[in-house]
Amino acid sequence: MTDQLPPCPECASEFAYESGALLVCPMCGHEWSAEATAEGTDEHAEQAEQVVKDAVGNVLADGDNVTVVKDLKVKGAGGGTLKSGTKVRGIRLISDGVGDHDIDAKVPGFGPMQLKSSVVKKSS
Repeated sequence: MTDQLPPCPECASEFAYESGALLVCPMCGHEWSAEATAEGTDEHAEQAEQVVKDAVGNVLADGDNVTVVKDLKVKGAGGGTLKSGTKVRGIRLISDGVGDHDIDAKVPGFGPMQLKSSVVKKSS
């Protein structure tokens, strides 16, 4: 009888081991509960279901490069206008952004800010 443990939900490594009530992955260090995996309520599984698409329908992922598709007025200390065509490198998808902002990025000339996926387009 083999009692095989589930693979790591973070990196899919099959070398997970038990440590008390938790399962631990030696490859990435991720810890999770066996009950959460069995019930399908693992936090990472919920994040995987979230699909963020750009203005033209391309699926976005962490680390993608995007281009702003329309001029945006920037509020805050610096103010100004973020011009259409501005390239933003290495975006990060977030689920707890202000309003419906779902991208966290460093915009050249403006610094860190949150953007809506509906105003950007995936670029290479």
